[in-house]
Amino acid sequence: MKIIFTDADTVTTGDLSLSSFAGHGTIIRFGVTAPDEVTERVRDADIVICNKTLITADVLDAAPGIKYIGILATGTNNVDLEKSKEKGIIVTNVPGYSTDGVVQLVFSFIFELSGKLSKYRASVDAGDWKTSPTFSYFPYPITCIAGKTIGIVGYGAIGSRVAKAADAFGMKVLICSRTRRPDCPYPFVDMDTLLRESDIVTLHCPLTPQTEGLMNEEAFGKMKKGAVLINTSRGPVVDEKALREALDCGKLSGAGVDVLRKEPMAEDCPLFGAPNCIITPHIAWAAFETRQRLLDIAEKNLAAFLAGNPENVVNG
Repeated sequence: MKIIFTDADTVTTGDLSLSSFAGHGTIIRFGVTAPDEVTERVRDADIVICNKTLITADVLDAAPGIKYIGILATGTNNVDLEKSKEKGIIVTNVPGYSTDGVVQLVFSFIFELSGKLSKYRASVDAGDWKTSPTFSYFPYPITCIAGKTIGIVGYGAIGSRVAKAADAFGMKVLICSRTRRPDCPYPFVDMDTLLRESDIVTLHCPLTPQTEGLMNEEAFGKMKKGAVLINTSRGPVVDEKALREALDCGKLSGAGVDVLRKEPMAEDCPLFGAPNCIITPHIAWAAFETRQRLLDIAEKNLAAFLAGNPENVVNG
């Protein structure tokens, strides 16, 4: 059984081992695979394990031996699911592995934007406290998040955990989601209400034709002046040019963005250099513990497939 890892460097730089997969076949590891290299590299594969490598219909037609594709992510848009189903190829993903990491990053953004910790550290490192005439100085405005309203778009595993954490910090929670959960202790509102009433809007919805460009010029126009946007979902959910304009004109006081329309960041990304915009390189899932959990579940997915009882199938 030939197991091809097409982009292992997206998951481990050597700090995590792929050895747990060795019991299922012969591993061939590629760090990164360019689009024009995919067909040749998977042509003789039985198993393909990938993260963001594009497995298109043409690739699948050129690799008749593929029986299984394991996606090292929750998102599945890099694999042609319809074609794989037509060819009898099982495709699985890894749901729910990154919830803790995403929640942690959401609040890292919130704490930085509200508390200005990096600015205060830079000031102290520059020696400003040594020359301060008072014991405490606060040139950078600090906001207390207790009592503020956080609007959560999407109430799945991650959105619900963000809500619980926000509640613990004394925030008022509003939810907008296509599915109403009867067990949800927080009020469900429509999108216009959420935008109008929230001090912080955080996105936890999947990328679909309905959510692409959800946060556009019109949406930003409906938000409170001085509100904050957090996006740890998918880049195309946000119109980046519209967000840049909202930051430039002061409509929004800040943004925390972990995902972009094009990754790695494009040379002409509208958000590069935007005021009060913290951009991180898609790291919500990157904690050591989170990536280990990802590999553990991916290996169990493969083992279940080989045992004839596939789990987490996304093209069934």
